[in-house]
Amino acid sequence: MELLIKNGFVYDPINGVNGEKMDIAIKDGKIVEKVNEREAKIIDASGMVVMPGGIDIHSHIAGGKVNAGRLLRPEDHFKDVERKTAVTRSGVGYSIPSTFTTGYRYARMGWTTVMDPAMPPLEAKHTHEELSDTPIIDKASYPLLGDWWFVLEYLRDGKIEECARHVAWMIKATKGYAIKLVNPGGLEAWGFGRNVESIDDPVPHFGITPREIIRGLCKVNKLLNLPHTIHVHTNNLGKPGNYITALETMKCVEDLAEDDKPAIHITHCQFCAFKGDDWRTFQSGAEEIANYVNAHSHVTMDMGQIIFTDTTTMTADGPFQYTLYMLSGNKWTNHDVETETSAGIVPFHYKRKSYVHATQWSIGLELALLIKDPWKILMTTDHPNAGPFIAYPRIVAWLMSRKAREATLKKINPKARSRSLLPSIKRELDFYEIAVVTRAGQAKALGLKSKGHLGVGADADIAIYNFNPETMDPSRKYKAVRRAFKRAAYTIKSGQVVVKDGEILKHVDGATMWIDVQLCEPCEIELNENMKRRFKEYWTVEFENYPVSEDYLAISRPIPVKADV
Repeated sequence: MELLIKNGFVYDPINGVNGEKMDIAIKDGKIVEKVNEREAKIIDASGMVVMPGGIDIHSHIAGGKVNAGRLLRPEDHFKDVERKTAVTRSGVGYSIPSTFTTGYRYARMGWTTVMDPAMPPLEAKHTHEELSDTPIIDKASYPLLGDWWFVLEYLRDGKIEECARHVAWMIKATKGYAIKLVNPGGLEAWGFGRNVESIDDPVPHFGITPREIIRGLCKVNKLLNLPHTIHVHTNNLGKPGNYITALETMKCVEDLAEDDKPAIHITHCQFCAFKGDDWRTFQSGAEEIANYVNAHSHVTMDMGQIIFTDTTTMTADGPFQYTLYMLSGNKWTNHDVETETSAGIVPFHYKRKSYVHATQWSIGLELALLIKDPWKILMTTDHPNAGPFIAYPRIVAWLMSRKAREATLKKINPKARSRSLLPSIKRELDFYEIAVVTRAGQAKALGLKSKGHLGVGADADIAIYNFNPETMDPSRKYKAVRRAFKRAAYTIKSGQVVVKDGEILKHVDGATMWIDVQLCEPCEIELNENMKRRFKEYWTVEFENYPVSEDYLAISRPIPVKADV
């Protein structure tokens, strides 16, 4: 099938295209140089913005804890129903939507690729079942490896290459995409009702520190040549004063960076940019974080932007979720995933009139606006932790319009407003920078070579928004920006028009991407009798039932990577 998008204002930062009026040709699901205009289907994008399909580097959309959240919160579903149409299936959910609803709602906004950031290896099959069931979008998942017993033992013994071979096997066995660390060392400690308090606090029974885990897995990541850096949820997340931990975490891998390339991704940084000794003295640490990131090139991060709404917090950080339960008194659940990780879920409502919540809202935007290079700070809500992903149009408007920020500032807690840095920040992102923080920068950080841009050979994943940048000022017309990003004029997935004017036209399946790590020598872990024995001793499943076979994925898209080990 051939498709030609004509006369749109194209924003394609990876190829340096900044609002140029041009045509985009598509054939067989890929961007091509040209097509036969008389035979191709024509989309007239005159007066509209054309961008690569949106990419979400961090959104909890599938797996055991997401499903547990759905079961925990029936009230989340009553108020928000996705009706069945001739094309789509029904679904439910506001902050924890069902699989169909998730795919449809991302596509309506023009997003076409989503990364689930926390997959317990033991629950990889469940995660992939849900990812396969999520329509339209391409997706991938990051296995949780920062508290995995074998990893801790290899790193404790200084066996980096052995650890790299093991992690390579884990990524292939779970069909994962990147190495995820959550509160490194803290989750293992939580198994004994404890936590770690700093990156130099020893992990019980292993005698290794979070600093050694972070550095060790950063080295492993480099040996394996994985396309994404280690993806780190820092220690002490959600605690006043934790901006120091975030800074120490970034500093601890400074010497491991090479050629000005990123070596670490700090996720949902809003939650780890808190100053103060307690909640009474709580304030923003965004300026200190931004100053560090502006002066260094080895870090990327995403926002974790707070939305004032009812949502569901969920993370592998069991001790943090327990703290949130103690603070809120809300219903909760907490889970120990055998020898691998933990997880917790707590419903939460972010309130404008709460000093802490309003300050958190300000911190996310301060980070995005104070970090000068948009390639370093990417847009997320850590869905659903800081708010559901359907709020992205609102965040785009806040980033593009000082007027939009001022309108919200007027409604928040007066003390938070008086301390916020936002009134002093004049910066407003343009469409080029929005394209960076929502697709190009996310693709670059993830090492997705065929996504996030509109060059020849790229996947034909495209969003078209009904906003004319030639006649309308997004700073003044921020509500029109919000409407445009809420319901894309067109969303094109793999060369097929799947959305028009915010309505789903076609239900197509997206692929599951995973990294096929190819070691220098064949990995013998499959035959490792010691590992099989330990599975018998400590796991509830046999070793043979653990790996996810490729035919388990509805549409498998392996990405081969040659390792240096």
